[in-house]
Amino acid sequence: MTVAELKYGAEKSENPLENNKIVAAFVGKLKILPIFSSLDIYATEKARLRKSGNIIDDFDLLIGATAITNKMVMVTNNVGHLSRMTNITIEDWAK
Repeated sequence: MTVAELKYGAEKSENPLENNKIVAAFVGKLKILPIFSSLDIYATEKARLRKSGNIIDDFDLLIGATAITNKMVMVTNNVGHLSRMTNITIEDWAK
């Protein structure tokens, strides 16, 4: 999911060719985590947030659920949305 969002960001940028090269180099250094084990948290959080009227984009919700499942810190500047999730640890490196 995160890779998909990085690729989308590169495609919609002013210089997609160059930015896709940067994304490819960065992604080559990552360990890609499977999402299957995160689906229960995703479903629980999506239902809880929908009931409270605080919906989060599905990709963001799945990325956050993956961070929670793997006991990782979610690094994002989208604190407003992701902080709505239960048991998520967030750091905003953009500050």
